[in-house]
Amino acid sequence: MMNRGDRREAIFRENRDRAAFLATLGEACGKTGWQVHAFCLMGNHFHLVVETPQGNLVAGMKWLLGTYTGRFNRRHQVFGHLFSGRYKALLVDGSGNGCLKTVCDYVHLNPVRAKLVRPGQPLAAYEWSSWPAYMEPPRRRPPWLRVDRLLGEYGIPRDSAAGRRQLVAALAARRAGEAGADYQGVRRGWCLGDAAFKRELLGRMAERVGAEHYGGGNGRRPARHGPNGSWRRNCNGWAGRRRI
Repeated sequence: MMNRGDRREAIFRENRDRAAFLATLGEACGKTGWQVHAFCLMGNHFHLVVETPQGNLVAGMKWLLGTYTGRFNRRHQVFGHLFSGRYKALLVDGSGNGCLKTVCDYVHLNPVRAKLVRPGQPLAAYEWSSWPAYMEPPRRRPPWLRVDRLLGEYGIPRDSAAGRRQLVAALAARRAGEAGADYQGVRRGWCLGDAAFKRELLGRMAERVGAEHYGGGNGRRPARHGPNGSWRRNCNGWAGRRRI
């Protein structure tokens, strides 16, 4: 998921804001049962890779964005909207075919693309992403950050010091080829997965469409609106085995 500041303005003015956002995210995970696989906080936007076992993305994001906005406004003595609108969400096939690895790498390498990490500088030098926490032993990580899925997609069997070194080497190789990386599916798509995964999602959308939705009640499949369309919102109710 991704969301930007209103008019692309800053949503984090200082590190206290970033720390407050992560604390609020931790509260949201406690309320919703979310499992975070990756995050990155930039100046005017954030990225999250979140698994929602209870199918409660919309309710959880409403609480997260609303609560953080209220806390931000009180801290800085301002009022009004902080975010530009509804977040962008991408459905990811988490069945172990590499899609989760793609989105997590995209998020972790965001500071490199933004030139916040200099060439030759370790990626962990940017402290406001989940990457530094991946480098820590489990007892020093936030309890809501789940690392085993990404390790598994890299073929790393254990969350150990040796496994973490292997992960660093793997992402360093990915970083070296970043200039030619194609992230079109991550940036502009509505889901990331193979054809079977997309058919499964669209089939479940068709089953859930009601009379209040476009095409509802007339036997037609729901219209394939953009990322904020009504059929897309319906998908939030499905806690599918492979959905992230």
